[in-house]
Amino acid sequence: MAQLLDIMEIISASVRSSALTYAEFRELTDELLAQGRTTNEDNREEMLAYTRQNIQRMNKWDRILQLSDDSLLRLRGVGRPVVLLTLVEGWCGDVAQVLPVLDKIANANDRIELRIIFRDQHPEIMDAFLTNGTRAIPKVLVLDAESGQVLGTWGPRPSEAQAMVMDMKQTVQILPEEERADFRARSSEAMHAWYARDKGQRVQIEFLNTLMPLVRQEMSV
Repeated sequence: MAQLLDIMEIISASVRSSALTYAEFRELTDELLAQGRTTNEDNREEMLAYTRQNIQRMNKWDRILQLSDDSLLRLRGVGRPVVLLTLVEGWCGDVAQVLPVLDKIANANDRIELRIIFRDQHPEIMDAFLTNGTRAIPKVLVLDAESGQVLGTWGPRPSEAQAMVMDMKQTVQILPEEERADFRARSSEAMHAWYARDKGQRVQIEFLNTLMPLVRQEMSV
C-alpha cells in the first residue's frame, strides 16, 4: 500500500459529492469529444485522438470484461463501506484500461462505490498522491464512505505495466531527439498489447491486494 501524505488524510464532502459516477464520466467524455474537447484544456488533435481510442477501449471492456471467480470470492469479504475516488483524464490510456475493471469491482458489492474526479481540476489532491514525483493517473484513493478518510491508495497501473513505463522513460532519455517520438509510440502500443493479453486480471489481483486488508470482514462458515 502506498505511503499516504499527512496533508490529505481527509477528502472533503464537497469533493466527494461532486464526483462523477462511471456512467456520468463516460457520458461527459463522449459529449466533450463531440464538441472537439477533452476533459481538460488540452484540445490538440493528438489528445482528441487518444480520447477516441480510449472510448473504444472502454466500450470493449464494458462489454467483455469479467471478474475472476477468485475476485468475486474476495469481494464477498468487504464489510466496510468505501468509496474508490479515482483521479482520471479521458485521454489517458491507462485510465481506459483500469477504470472499467474498477467499475466491475464496485458493481460486485454494494459496499463499494466508484467515484471519479478529473486530475487537472483537483491539483491539490493529485499533488498529495504523486507517483515517483509525477501526476500519474489513474490514482485510486480508497475512502471511508462516511468520513472521507483516506484509507489507502492504488495506481496508476499494475506492477508489470509500471515496470514497462519506467524502462521506457529510462531508454527515451538516452535516445537521439529524432527517435524519441517513434519509440514512445511503439512503447505505447506494447503497453496496450499487454493490457489486451492480460484482460484486466493483474488490475483485479493487485488492486484487491490493496483494498481487502482495509475492508475485510470475517467470513461466516
